[in-house]
Amino acid sequence: MAKIDCELHGDFFTVLQDLDNAVRGGSVSATYEDGGDANVDGVFCASRVYERYSWIGGNRVSLSITLVGNREGRLHLTAVTSGGSQAMFFKINTFGEEAFLDTIRQAVERYRVTY
Repeated sequence: MAKIDCELHGDFFTVLQDLDNAVRGGSVSATYEDGGDANVDGVFCASRVYERYSWIGGNRVSLSITLVGNREGRLHLTAVTSGGSQAMFFKINTFGEEAFLDTIRQAVERYRVTY
């Protein structure tokens, strides 16, 4: 498992589209599997699940993205990868997971809040 958990600032829908473009543009085998959107009293939440083939690991890896934000541009992103290991009881190969997460790192950095 690899993970990004951070605060961002920007337009919710622009950031969401940039993340989607980064995932799909970062791998020829990346596919959008499913997702959902909600707007509760002006708080937006989007979840997205992607999958791709990992040449390094010889298997499929998933990336789950959850973006939550408000109209003022305060956002929180959690992105988690899974899969990528061929062992039965523990993980011995997480290279594919890290590589999948790397596809969104540049997009994330454009919006990351630094204190």
